[in-house]
Amino acid sequence: MTDTTIRRPVQWLSASTTNVGVVRKINEDAIFSKPDINLWAVADGMGGHEAGNVASDMIVNMLDEIETKNHLNSFVSNIEDKILDVNDRLLEYSEIMLEGRIIGSTVAILLIKGRIGVCLWAGDSRLYRYRNGKIEQITVDHSHVAELLKHGSISIEEAENHPDANVITRAVGTCERLYVDIDIFDVNIGDTFMLCTDGLYNAVNEEGIISCLQEDNVEMAANNLIETSLHNGASDNVSVVLVKGVRSSIGTTN
Repeated sequence: MTDTTIRRPVQWLSASTTNVGVVRKINEDAIFSKPDINLWAVADGMGGHEAGNVASDMIVNMLDEIETKNHLNSFVSNIEDKILDVNDRLLEYSEIMLEGRIIGSTVAILLIKGRIGVCLWAGDSRLYRYRNGKIEQITVDHSHVAELLKHGSISIEEAENHPDANVITRAVGTCERLYVDIDIFDVNIGDTFMLCTDGLYNAVNEEGIISCLQEDNVEMAANNLIETSLHNGASDNVSVVLVKGVRSSIGTTN
């Protein structure tokens, strides 16, 4: 007689929402959710005069063209190639339509395949993982302040109110050679992943984020995060995508 282990797969529930905030007149953020292939993203456009909309929309439109791949490496490489293609297209758009004015977008992408999660990002849009009551930032900001922190030039307290807090060092569409950071990590039942733009985490501290993520319903949790940011006077566009792992009712035999 042999023993058979039954391992139920993780089902990923998701919710996404975006808001212009209480100061800005135009929402240059974009959100993306394609749960049928376990792919989600946020993008924060920049360039002003609606140019930022072009950049962030171009990224999410590109993601919508992606189809799932059997092998994780191929899936990730396909996403990375698409981001690099958008980078080239934005540089061309800038030259033709904007007389060389900078147009670009940060991006943070979450891909889940089996029990493996992958994040691809450029800029200061972030991915967090909430697990066992604790929150962890998976991405590392591509920003001037993050560089100062890395080299020990400023403290965490000084970073919170630094005058160059909005200066980023990497984004899609801002340079000819774009490097996309990639991180791979484990995913478990009960994990909640939060993709967000800087308008969210600049308006809601980690304690406030954790309080909202304790809500079991992902849609309500996402709405609570937006409402909290607006209550705190969000001075930028605010976007959030939540992805929560729950036990699937369909079992598989290993």
